[in-house]
Amino acid sequence: MCPAPSSDGHARAGHIGARVVVVGAGHAGVQVADALRTHGHRGCLTIVGDEPVLPYQRPPLSKEHLAPAEGVAALPLRAERHFAEHRITLLTGVTVTALDRRARTVALSDGGDVPYDALVLATGAVNRALTVPGADLTGIHALRTLSDADTLRTALLEAGSVLVVGAGFIGLEFAAAARRHAARVTVLEAAERPLARAVSAETASYLADAHRDAGTDLRCGEAVARFVGDNGRVRGAIGTTGAEYEADLVLVGIGVEPRVELALRAGLDVADGIVVDEHLRTADPAIYAVGDCANHPNSHAGARLRLESVQNASGQARHVASVILGARREYAELPWFWSHQGELRLQIAGVRLPGDDSVVLGDPATGRFSVCCLRGGRLVAVESVNRPADHMAARRLLAAGPVPAPENPHDPAFSLKRFAQELVPAP
Repeated sequence: MCPAPSSDGHARAGHIGARVVVVGAGHAGVQVADALRTHGHRGCLTIVGDEPVLPYQRPPLSKEHLAPAEGVAALPLRAERHFAEHRITLLTGVTVTALDRRARTVALSDGGDVPYDALVLATGAVNRALTVPGADLTGIHALRTLSDADTLRTALLEAGSVLVVGAGFIGLEFAAAARRHAARVTVLEAAERPLARAVSAETASYLADAHRDAGTDLRCGEAVARFVGDNGRVRGAIGTTGAEYEADLVLVGIGVEPRVELALRAGLDVADGIVVDEHLRTADPAIYAVGDCANHPNSHAGARLRLESVQNASGQARHVASVILGARREYAELPWFWSHQGELRLQIAGVRLPGDDSVVLGDPATGRFSVCCLRGGRLVAVESVNRPADHMAARRLLAAGPVPAPENPHDPAFSLKRFAQELVPAP
């Protein structure tokens, strides 16, 4: 453990000997620690994780980890020896119960406490609860942690009918995984299309048709009014239209809420996440927030955003590490995302906002196309389905700064890759 704060104020943030505590052992938390050590940090470094396992990769939990094959294991973010070799104290199965901003210490659930000069909140998010009658029946699941995924994988081996509530990324990825178990899969989405807030109408329409063609019964404009069961176990649901749906396994995937409890109790600003500035610092100069829990000013969107992606978690983690060590750059990394839904590979570069215009590149009927999202005469985002070259070109374009909209995107000969090469020549 780190020593108590020194009386002369030595080793404050911005010093390579600063004592840093990271709350959260997901992608963001581990990346903060790695980036600090990579760039010369020599002080005490502690990660506190509330799950009783080594930090692991989360994206496979809704995909490969649910496969029918035996022997599926979580992929660790780092080998166990990595933490000892880099002098990182990793505390697992322990929660931070309180922050003392004046003393600069965090209190732990095991009764201990750890001092800090810089504190990074990488607390992530939790699944939003579905509060309808019957929601406490056995057989209704959420998917966020390794434990959740292990439980679901076992349940899928015997499930005959699966109901997914919510057609977001997790819901659609899980639906594709459930089909591999030969289960009958129904997805209910309250909005009029899947991924309504995340992708354009064109991309959403294609994904909806693709899932239906693969055998999923996707119902949009339909939510769950109540669950029904037998002897305490779920047997189905009644939709808001009055329709009945059979199910012996239910996954609820209706979004997440940022974990802000610690920040709230410590008196930090919270608004759909922990409010941070362009350096990812809270109003307390010794406390930062990164990843799914952080609400930050995003230069690519021109607005405050809270982003849920591995890229955002890792990028913000690296940035915070540099700020703790004395850098003064603003966080401006281009957001990008991906989702694998069975044979579908969706990749997104940039930030689309409601009201943006869109232009389709390629023919969706081929299963390979991209959608350019335009705002005020500028290209702001590109959604690519099974077209990775377009995704890489888009990332190169959008990372370079404001990009004018292509003049001829409707031309069948238009190439996003060539457009990127013309605007952003290779170094």
